[in-house]
Amino acid sequence: MVLTVLSKIFGFLRDVTLAYVFGASAVSDAYIIAITVPVVLFGVIATGISTGYIPIYSRLEEKKSPEAAKTFTNNLINALFVVCIPLLLAGLFFTEPLVRVFAAGFEGETLDLAVSFTRISIFGIYLTIVIRILSAYLNYQKMFQVPNLIGIPMSIVVILSIYMSDVMDRTTLLPLGYVAALLLQLIILLGFAFRKKFKYKPILDFKDPDLTHMMALAVPVIIGSSATQVNKIVDRSLASGVEVGGVAALNYAVSLNGIIHGVFVVSITTVMYPLITKMATKGDMDGLKNSVHQSIIGVILLVAPATIGAMLFAEPIVRLLFDRGAFDQQAVLLTSDAYFYYSLGMTAVGLRIVLSKAFYSLQDTKTPMINTGVAMVLNIILNFILVGPLGLGGLALATSISAFVATLLLLISLRKKIGRLRLKQTFRSTGKILAASALMGTAAHFFYNYLTPLTGFSAALLITMTVAAPVYFVLLVILKVEETAFILKRFKR
Repeated sequence: MVLTVLSKIFGFLRDVTLAYVFGASAVSDAYIIAITVPVVLFGVIATGISTGYIPIYSRLEEKKSPEAAKTFTNNLINALFVVCIPLLLAGLFFTEPLVRVFAAGFEGETLDLAVSFTRISIFGIYLTIVIRILSAYLNYQKMFQVPNLIGIPMSIVVILSIYMSDVMDRTTLLPLGYVAALLLQLIILLGFAFRKKFKYKPILDFKDPDLTHMMALAVPVIIGSSATQVNKIVDRSLASGVEVGGVAALNYAVSLNGIIHGVFVVSITTVMYPLITKMATKGDMDGLKNSVHQSIIGVILLVAPATIGAMLFAEPIVRLLFDRGAFDQQAVLLTSDAYFYYSLGMTAVGLRIVLSKAFYSLQDTKTPMINTGVAMVLNIILNFILVGPLGLGGLALATSISAFVATLLLLISLRKKIGRLRLKQTFRSTGKILAASALMGTAAHFFYNYLTPLTGFSAALLITMTVAAPVYFVLLVILKVEETAFILKRFKR
């Protein structure tokens, strides 16, 4: 838990540093697109493979031996290296067309910067994939904090590269720092993997049936993840045409949401996924249903009050965290507007991740893929409808609405697949949690307005947040939310 929070703090400091040094500008827009291109093109492959990896590893260890599972891991790593070579060459050859797809509104200096940055950042594609595989391996070995730990040195390297690029007036240090940070992450993960008896072996067998099975599981996840990334492409492409700095402002708003998801949702699902995968392998459906229920309530309990807080205090939060250096008042307004609308879907996004993991544990990757496709189409339609009247806020609102629809559809599909899901208890607890969140939000709003003239907005916001958290948990106890103690105990792990 402590490492998770620290990792997210350092990750956020990385974004704050970029905002301080370059603000919402052509350089920051180009850099964000440059690291988005390889993530979208190859990060989706990494997501699919790491998702399909755990069920196969679990089955091999259970049915054969730990050595068979480790042999499979080595074969996977080596096979992906071979596959990445032509993909890397294609990315280098078609860099400018790729950038134009991701940022249709880029022209002149911004376009040139994005192309030169991307030709460097794209070398991180293989590193990203192996990082995901080793993170999944360590999560399965119950070393949950290690994947969180690696975010800290990565952020430090990126922060240093941002400052160095400004001091030395060499913006190419930005993407170089990004690739160096990925390499450092991989080295750290390998060290911990070796401690868990993983040994690298030069094994390569494309005909391995386990590799084929894993790819069969991974392909729907890759397609589903690609649909999610298509949404990001459309978002950023439209944002690039709203005004200069629009891509950066949207990215800063996403980063703020990422803190909540990284600390709360990822902490829950990282522990949940290997657990329910083992339950599914053993046929323990009652245990799986109970764990899914607890994870759903956990997300709602931890994210709902954060959603209320983000909606009420979007602008002061952005001002407190970003309003300095090259980050001007216009950037504050753009970012806070997007952050407000993103916060509306914060809980739905978290629940969608939990429900998708439940399907993955059952080796059903097609249902989440179809669900993501539906959400993608809805999101794109809403993007074009809402970007006109609401600007960047319309893009964020489209994401939130599509997340709610996708979550509802996944919940219906999961109930059809495994039967009753304790929904009556889920809705009862959810009602109490929402009531506690609303009461907390109301009290926080009046408290903040009372303190601001006396202390200034920064102190008022920090004091309000400090007071609101215990008030919320007291309200949960008063309203008798049964799962509170268990979830907090699990979350601390």
